[in-house]
Amino acid sequence: MNTTSASTASALRMPAFYIPHGAGPCFFMDWNPADAWDKTAGFLRSIPGSLPAPPKAILLVTAHWLAPEVTLTGAAQPGMLFDYYGFPPHTYELRYPAPGAPALAERVRGLLAGAHIASSVDAERGYDHGTFIPLKVAFPDADVPVLQVSLLGSLDAGAHVNYGRALAPLRDEGVLIIGSGMSYHNMRGYGDPRSTPISAEFDRWLTDTVGLPAQERNDRLSHWDTASGPAGRLSHPARAEEHLLPLHVVAGAAGEGSGRKVFSDEVMRTVISAFRFD
Repeated sequence: MNTTSASTASALRMPAFYIPHGAGPCFFMDWNPADAWDKTAGFLRSIPGSLPAPPKAILLVTAHWLAPEVTLTGAAQPGMLFDYYGFPPHTYELRYPAPGAPALAERVRGLLAGAHIASSVDAERGYDHGTFIPLKVAFPDADVPVLQVSLLGSLDAGAHVNYGRALAPLRDEGVLIIGSGMSYHNMRGYGDPRSTPISAEFDRWLTDTVGLPAQERNDRLSHWDTASGPAGRLSHPARAEEHLLPLHVVAGAAGEGSGRKVFSDEVMRTVISAFRFD
């Protein structure tokens, strides 16, 4: 690639995001307080306008899908998977009819195979709420093809950074990579004022870590459970860190790109944030 084409590719390279997807179908129902999720929704709506070009496809790593190996949706038109419970009836009638991305699934499998990472395709699985809830806010027209991707059931932090690295070339192919989770996700801590300083301390650690050079950033993320101090495990209990690990995939996919916090709010007495990698 010559200098001109390299600079053009860099200018059009898609960023990668780690986003908070909220609590269940929170953006589409009454909440107490009523404005609890307004700032998060506003951030999600701002994503398309922050991109260098409209994405050709979205690859979304969801916290709500664990599999023995990296698994990809394969349907041309995935259905809906309402994997939340006890919410108002109308939230089980939500629809997100974005087309699937079978060709992208095969491209991703090739990249993973090149990195000696096993993968498979699930042709039956639909969009879970880690996917359709935030995308219904950010891309409401549902006109961008979506490939939903699992986490690894091992919950191995370093393995998620590694599989993210294999995805990095997609950013120069018009693919927007999104990790969908929550930077704080201790179900027992929500609503408890004692969680505010804990979540804020972990948020500071995440913010500092994401801003480091790529190698140091990824090393720290790979050992987040010990490197972040007590606040890390209090924010993401052992064997329940699935809402954090989409960040690891996104950080790996960032390559040598820089990362920074682009959104933060306090919801349900906890600090939640979003991060962008360029």
